[in-house]
Amino acid sequence: MQKRRRFKQTRSLEERLADVAKLLRGKAEKLPPGRLRDIAERKARQVDTACYLSQWLQSPGLRAPD
Repeated sequence: MQKRRRFKQTRSLEERLADVAKLLRGKAEKLPPGRLRDIAERKARQVDTACYLSQWLQSPGLRAPD
């Protein structure tokens, strides 16, 4: 059986998602208006939503009652 490769992340998920969104927006700005640009912008919005949901799930307001 193969051993799983494990990586220790040095940056938080939110930081990595923000970088991906920034790269996608930069890519979208360089593309001419059209389908490919819309796809890049949509993916950037999806990454922003993922970042927001991650922060929301980690918020202290979602703790289980004692």
